[in-house]
Amino acid sequence: MGGHMARNLLKKGYPVVAYDISQESLAALKKDGASVAGTPAEVAQGVTKLVSMLPASAEVQEVYAGKDGILSTVQKGTLLLDSSTIDPSVSQAMAVQAEARGAVFMDAPVSGGVNAARDGILTFMVGGPDGNFPEAKDLLANMGKNIVHCGAVGTGQAAKICNNMLLAISMVGTSEAMNLGIRLGLDPKLLASVLNTSSGRCWSSEVYNPVPGVVQGVPSGNDYQGGFGTALMMKDLGLAQNAAGSVKANTPLGAAVLQIYRTMVNHGFGGKDFSSAFLFLQEQEKSK
Repeated sequence: MGGHMARNLLKKGYPVVAYDISQESLAALKKDGASVAGTPAEVAQGVTKLVSMLPASAEVQEVYAGKDGILSTVQKGTLLLDSSTIDPSVSQAMAVQAEARGAVFMDAPVSGGVNAARDGILTFMVGGPDGNFPEAKDLLANMGKNIVHCGAVGTGQAAKICNNMLLAISMVGTSEAMNLGIRLGLDPKLLASVLNTSSGRCWSSEVYNPVPGVVQGVPSGNDYQGGFGTALMMKDLGLAQNAAGSVKANTPLGAAVLQIYRTMVNHGFGGKDFSSAFLFLQEQEKSK
């Protein structure tokens, strides 16, 4: 997703300085016109606007505050936008450290999927100071369609983990409904069309259906490759449960779906798209 975001900036005429641990990804971006840096610190030396996207809280802490990290060379006045999905408290800690160096850190996690990243129609959920939001919006609008200011630093993360908890619940629900309907003799495309014109309609059934062949161009039609990995969804559901515990929110379905995705990871589904919940259900039936 991060590569698609960088390419959209290049298409809009922005000079891009890129760093990634994947040399393959860097080579592809260089071919598209980006300059390549050897460390996060080298990126920060040469820019006044920086967008990061990393797998988890530990990587964000390392890339920002670790050796050769962004904060070791960041210029005063730099706008730092982190599009990772992490613990809100980590975003808040990075903001404090950035402020001490004269920079502004805002959390800006994204939603919409890989196709939305490619097409520049992502939703960005932004947390940070009111006064810096217009500048953040101007940059993010080159990569997304909906740029929403959620409040102070950390609230973007809060919105994102709520979204992904609901997404995981709806994906498992869609998988169960589709699987049941198919076992009852319904054609999957017909069933999906009924759901999508009825009250069961949701993004998981309409845009990202988990049954192979129902929707074109989504991971279910490509052996669940690409998209958003099951292991990453499990990580986000863990963040949601940690957050729910911290504010004593009752999330029984959130807890249940975390257990489902954790079991999927333990059964080798970690690298497959999270819509492979449908395949997992079928394989569980075969084992009974």
